[in-house]
Formats: sequence, C-alpha cells, structure tokens
Amino acid sequence: MFTEPDQQDFTDRQRAVLDKALELLVEGGEKALTTAAIARAAGCSKESLYKWFGDRDGLLAAIVTRQASKVIPGADQAADMSEAELRAALEVFAKNLLETISGDVSLALNRLAIGQASKAETGLGAVLEKSGRARIGRQTTALLERGCTQGYLNCEDPQEAYSTLYGLVVRDQHIRMLLGASKKASVQDLELAAKNAVKQFIQLYGANK
Repeated sequence: MFTEPDQQDFTDRQRAVLDKALELLVEGGEKALTTAAIARAAGCSKESLYKWFGDRDGLLAAIVTRQASKVIPGADQAADMSEAELRAALEVFAKNLLETISGDVSLALNRLAIGQASKAETGLGAVLEKSGRARIGRQTTALLERGCTQGYLNCEDPQEAYSTLYGLVVRDQHIRMLLGASKKASVQDLELAAKNAVKQFIQLYGANK
C-alpha cells in the first residue's frame, strides 16, 4: 500500500537518490527501476533504500512526491498579497505545472501508471492522484481561497475554481504528450500558455472582471 511522504522530510541525500531513480525510469522504463539498479546508480546500499522509502511502492510514492514538489504556487502562503501578486503567483503555478507534466519524468510515470491500470496489485495511479495532482491542488486551492478572502476573486467553491484553472492550464496537451502527438514546447511557449490560462481564469472568476 502506498503512503504519502512529505517532501520536506527528505534529506539532500535522499533527494539525490530519488533523482537517480527518476533518471533510471526515464532511460529504461519500469524494468530499470529495481532496488539493485537504484542503489548502484546512487552509490548507496539496498538496505538504505528500504530504510528510507520502504518497499518499491514506497519508493514510487516518494518519486511522485518529489515531482509534485516542483509545482508550487509562486507566493508566500503566510503573507498578504496584492491583486497583481495573486495573478503573478497563479502564472508561476501554471508555468511550473506545464513544465512538470511535459517533462520526461512525469510522462514516464503517467505512461507506467496507464500501462498498469488493469492490474489489481498496482497502486501507482492512486499515488499519482494522491501525492501528485491532489497535493498540488491543495496548495493552489489554498491560494485561491486567499484570493477570495481578500476580495480579488469571486468563487463560492475554491476547489471547483481550482479544477477550472487546472483545465485551462493543461487543456488536452497532456494527453497529446502521452500519445507522442505533441512536440516539446519551448520555455516561451509555456510562459505564454500559462499567462493565457490565468487571463482566462481571471475573466471567469475575477472580482473586477
């Protein structure tokens, strides 16, 4: 059974090991992701892997959490912000999200989860939802709630607003990427897509629209 690790609990050494595991997954697929291969690539023992992450499922959960940590709203959650700062924070989130889902690691993880979807023993799809999309959603929904509280947004249900924002950012691009039908976008393309998505979101939910 998968557990949801906390990215902040990882040490620098553990993050380095997870990054090596991500490289193996991208280069060789699921078959390359063995504890022996990870230990060899990362220069650690298999015993250390089991101690840090538990079984292979725990390792996959940690990998997904590591990826999800790259998609964070661009604002201090504890500080008040202006309307312009909220918009900038949403644009940072949108760009981070697009960069992450279009990366080789995320595509490899999602393809692996899709390929295992019919197998009752696997839980990778569940952990992608729990430690990936849902984790990102909680952070960004909290940001939208602050926008509503401070009078910049009109949304009775911040979670529904987040779903709308996510849809505007991702569109059908992720499916096209998974199918190999969409070429890798440039940084400029991602920035433009992020700005357009947030602009459309503000048109729907902005208090001063």
